Amino acid sequence: MAIILLGLLAGAGQAQQGGARGAVTNLPLPRFVSLKASEGNVRRGPSLTHRIDWVFKRRDMPLQITAEHGHWRRVQDRDGAGGWVHYALLSGVRTVLVEMDMLPVHARPDEAAPLAARFELGVVARLGDCLPDWCRISAGGYRGWARKEHLWGVVPDEIRD
Repeated sequence: MAIILLGLLAGAGQAQQGGARGAVTNLPLPRFVSLKASEGNVRRGPSLTHRIDWVFKRRDMPLQITAEHGHWRRVQDRDGAGGWVHYALLSGVRTVLVEMDMLPVHARPDEAAPLAARFELGVVARLGDCLPDWCRISAGGYRGWARKEHLWGVVPDEIRD
């Protein structure tokens, strides 16, 4: 029996660590990715012989890779739930999960800037540039700047351009 997760539960992620590297890719661990498929089986171990514990059912959902083994990546959602997923189900396209209801999204990275939109709690948005306290995000044809502290899928000190 598989449990279906929508990625909307409470919890928090871990910050990316500078020193750890994946044994397969040599990329930093942990790191954020997104779910490429509309469904992804999450297994107890890194092979098809391991049983399915979860099924992620939300395309573009941000996930955090915490380990690598061959073609498998151990991932977790914002609640820490997860397991092993085949790498073909994952994308390097960065997304974030909005963690504040009616999150103000501004035209510029400034609280005084005009509002471009408000995003509901649980919205998955594409991640763009990030400054120390702000990230540019887009979803549903709307885009703008949001406070980084209200987004899951980006490390607090991450800078992107």
